[in-house]
Amino acid sequence: MKDKAAVTKRIAPDVKLGKAVKIVDFVNLYGCEIGDNSKIGTFVEIQKGSKIGKNCKISSHTFICEGVSIEDNVFIGHNVTFINDLYPRATTSEGTLQTDDDWTCIATLVKQGASIGSSATILCGITIGEHAIVGAGSMVTRDVPAHAIVAGNPARIISRVGEKKTAGINNTD
Repeated sequence: MKDKAAVTKRIAPDVKLGKAVKIVDFVNLYGCEIGDNSKIGTFVEIQKGSKIGKNCKISSHTFICEGVSIEDNVFIGHNVTFINDLYPRATTSEGTLQTDDDWTCIATLVKQGASIGSSATILCGITIGEHAIVGAGSMVTRDVPAHAIVAGNPARIISRVGEKKTAGINNTD
């Protein structure tokens, strides 16, 4: 019988882990960097070239693809999906399976202190600003300013962090 950790975690030898990183079972990590004191939940995949800062929480069932950089103190909710290709295709125009040479990875940046709610989808080429909040289930198709609260499909600014009057998603404003 194989060692339990070997069966339930796939952490490639090229992963760079900071101090006191917590990784639970059923993860797939390769070619990425994870900063000190960060926590990676179950059923998370973090691909090559991705960077996770210090003191981050990446919740279960999240997919962080190549080209995503997440700064320090960021919260990523359950089932968040990042995308790194605006026009994905399985095959080339000649009908052969695409390789790494057939597409361009488009980077995404999540700045320090931001929070992304469960089941949000983040398109590539986006910057989510410092301390911004993305509502659960949102589809982020453009940059989110610092301290903005966005929600919906597509995500739109509904308030600012710290405002006394918080606009609701169903407001008619």
